[in-house]
Amino acid sequence: MTAPPRPWPVELRVRRADKTLQIAFDTGETYGLPAEYLRVNTPSAKDRGHGGVLRTVAGKQGVGIVDVRPIGRYAARIVFDDGHDTGLYSWDALYALGRDQDSNWTAYLAELAAQRLSR
Repeated sequence: MTAPPRPWPVELRVRRADKTLQIAFDTGETYGLPAEYLRVNTPSAKDRGHGGVLRTVAGKQGVGIVDVRPIGRYAARIVFDDGHDTGLYSWDALYALGRDQDSNWTAYLAELAAQRLSR
């Protein structure tokens, strides 16, 4: 049995004014991902923790995106205006972040509240 084709990005656009990354996939889906949402969901072990223990990234409410750089054919490096640039966001990860944005954001806000952290 053949796996269905994976969604492939056809356009990435930084919208600095509203601090979002617009990403369109060949499936027809388009997502507007806020910089804060991307920043707190960084795949970078430096910010999220090592050894399987994830750390909650807080205090990124005003962060913006400076640049997005494709890395090969599999990912993008997002450069944020707080200096963070070490997370590589695979196309699959960006698709999942768009698809699951509402539930991910609700869970993130709950984590912040439980840890008494602020955005």
